[in-house]
Amino acid sequence: DSYAFLVAANSQEGLLSRKSNGSPKAGLAKSWSHSKDGLTWTFHLRKGLKWSNGDKLTASDFVYAWQRTVNPKTASQYAYIYSGIKNADAINSGKDKDLSSLGIKAKGENTLVVTLSHPMPQFENLMAFPVFFAQDEKFEKGLGKKVGTSSSKQVYDGPYKFVGWNGSNKKFKLVPNKNYWDAKAVKNKGVNFQVITDPTAALALYNKGELDQVSLTTSQQIKKYKNSKNLKIYNNSRTDYIEYNQTGKVKGLTNAKIREALNLATDRKSISQSVSEGLDGIPTGMTPAGLAKTATGGDFAKAAA
Repeated sequence: DSYAFLVAANSQEGLLSRKSNGSPKAGLAKSWSHSKDGLTWTFHLRKGLKWSNGDKLTASDFVYAWQRTVNPKTASQYAYIYSGIKNADAINSGKDKDLSSLGIKAKGENTLVVTLSHPMPQFENLMAFPVFFAQDEKFEKGLGKKVGTSSSKQVYDGPYKFVGWNGSNKKFKLVPNKNYWDAKAVKNKGVNFQVITDPTAALALYNKGELDQVSLTTSQQIKKYKNSKNLKIYNNSRTDYIEYNQTGKVKGLTNAKIREALNLATDRKSISQSVSEGLDGIPTGMTPAGLAKTATGGDFAKAAA
């Protein structure tokens, strides 16, 4: 979910990271290349990488993590995004029981070779996506299903460590990770988070100066603060959608033409504008505006639509 991604993106790092414009840049891998046919990708990790607990971070940590994610026993909701990596679909569907047949191999401590079943233009971008991040097999071995159930049952390889979360409490922090390879680039002492489920209470704390940032989550709040100098609008790479009850029990919804008619009759402009008082964009498809650019520099959402 978006909260987990917020923590993961700050406390972990992938083979690649991102520039401010969203394009890929070196992360834990200092260099990478691919074969002419686009099927074989080679990543060279930085030397001396460490997890936050001091464990050595090596290429095999990526192999372990990727195999764990596609393993159907893990039941990862994001395993589908591995589709296109050699044997990922067969392993995830349970047809191929051999995890080692997944198209990722460690060559020594610092080199990873990934094999695709077909060229994937999005592959380079995916290497900065949290579902492809490494995991510390040595640390996780004894934890079993407890991995990640609290901040201390996980280790970190990114700019921050996640601390103070026991699995259900409402206050926790991100603090600098001294073992991060680029620790000198971290310019602050961290961030304190609070879980406040009442939007009115959250806004009241912000107005009292007890929170530095709060999201406006109701149309009433947006209406009131729409013209405030404190309002900052950040593009978010997400699409919100309405899903019809597709259980198969509603006869009309099994008819493709009826579904198409409902789709054509949906007034996206009115829905998005009434929910956000005109601040949200009007969706043209499942791809959000500003997510990615085409080769010619246009918005990919426009091309996809």
